[in-house]
Amino acid sequence: MAGRIRLGCIADDFTGATDLANNLVRSGMRVAQLIGVPHGPLDADVDAAVVALKSRTVAPEEAVAQSLAALAWLRAQGAQQIYFKYCSTFDSTPLGNIGPVTDALMAALGTGFTIATPAFPDNGRTVFKGYLFVGDVLLNESGMQNHPLTPMGDANLLRVLQPQTRHKVGLVQHDVVAAGADAVKARFEALRAEGVGIAIVDAVSNADLLRLGPALAGMPLVTAGSGVAIGLPGNFGLSPSPQAGELPAPSGWRAVVSGSCSVATNRQVAAFIASGRPALAIDPQRIASGEDLVAQALAWAAPLLADGPVLIYSTAEPGAVRAVQGTLGVAEAGALVEQALAAIARGLVEAGVRQLIVAGGETSGACVQALGVQQMQIGTQIDPGVPWSHARCALAPVDGLHLALKSGNFGSEDFFTKAFALLGA
Repeated sequence: MAGRIRLGCIADDFTGATDLANNLVRSGMRVAQLIGVPHGPLDADVDAAVVALKSRTVAPEEAVAQSLAALAWLRAQGAQQIYFKYCSTFDSTPLGNIGPVTDALMAALGTGFTIATPAFPDNGRTVFKGYLFVGDVLLNESGMQNHPLTPMGDANLLRVLQPQTRHKVGLVQHDVVAAGADAVKARFEALRAEGVGIAIVDAVSNADLLRLGPALAGMPLVTAGSGVAIGLPGNFGLSPSPQAGELPAPSGWRAVVSGSCSVATNRQVAAFIASGRPALAIDPQRIASGEDLVAQALAWAAPLLADGPVLIYSTAEPGAVRAVQGTLGVAEAGALVEQALAAIARGLVEAGVRQLIVAGGETSGACVQALGVQQMQIGTQIDPGVPWSHARCALAPVDGLHLALKSGNFGSEDFFTKAFALLGA
C-alpha cells in the first residue's frame, strides 16, 4: 500500500504539471503525476503527487470545480501542504483563472493568506518590484502579448491579479527576500495586518527561491509557477538525489508532435527542419474543409519512423495564427488542431512510437487524454522545466511510453534532438 504524500499539487495544465514535478524531483522528491483527478487512492510510494488539470483556459467556474475536486483527492491522500501551480508567464485574463481558483482553494483550506509568484529564474522568468520579466524584457514585450488564448498585455502582477480575486493583493519586495526567511515571514505578518490576502513575491534568482522556501513551511496553500518548488522539499527533510528521477530503459520509435505557436517552439521546429529531419505541417484550414489530415500524416510518417524521429506540427507565426482564428474563430481553430494532433499522437503510438515529445500545453493535454495516460513517473530534466517521464499506457502495455510534455515557451532551439539524445537507446 502506498504511503501518505507530503506535498499535494494542482497544476492548471499538463505541461505545467511536468514542469513542477521536474523541479520537485531535482530537489529530492519522488513524484507521481496524475492526469486528471483519480477515481481511487494513489498506488505509488512517492513524496508528492501532482494532479494535472486542463483548467487554464476553461470557464472560471469549471476551473474552480476541477481544482476543488483535485484538492479533495489530495487531502484524502494525506497531503500536508497544497501547491497550486500556474504558468511562469502568469497566463490569465481579467476573469481568471488564477484568482478564482486561488480564492476557492483558500476558502476550502480555511486560510486567509497565501503567496503568488511565477518566478522561474532557470527559464528567465523573474519578478522584480512586482513586474514579471521574460529574459531581459517585460512580459508584455516577450511575445506573450500575442498569445492566442491568454494574451498578456501588462507585466505588473498586482494589476493583473487584483481584478481576478476577492482578496487584497500586496507585495514582498526583493530586498526583503534577499534578507532571508525571517524577514520574509515578518513581511507576511505585516501584510496580513494590512488586510492583504495574496502576496506577490519578488525573486530574481534561485537563491531567492531557496531563501523563500523555509518561510513557506506550514503554509496551507502555496500558489506559484514551478520555480518555488525548489525550496520546498527541504521543509520535509529531503535533499537532491539521483534516485528520485530514475526511469525504465527506453525502447521503440521516436516522434514529436507540436501544437504550440510560441516563439521558443517556432525556433525549435525550424531547428529540427534545418537539421534535415523529416517534418510535416498540419493546416487547420484544411482540417476545417474536411480533409482527413490525421490519416495523411500517419501515412506520411509510417515509412520514416524506423530511420529516426519525425515531427508533425501546426506551429505557426503570430500573423498566420491570427489569420486562421479570423476565419474559424479562436476556440474552433484551437480545438481542431488539438483534436487532430491528439489523434495523430495516438496513431503514432499504435504504430510503435515509444518515445514521444509533445510541445504546447493545450496540445499536451489533448494528447495524453487521447493516449489514455493516467499516471506518469517523473524522470530526468531535459531543459529547465521539462523532464522525461514514463507513462502507464494501454496502447503500450508491455514497455510503457516515455513522454516529454513541453510548455510552448520552454527549451533551447535544439530541444527536440537534445531530448532524444539524453534519453539514449
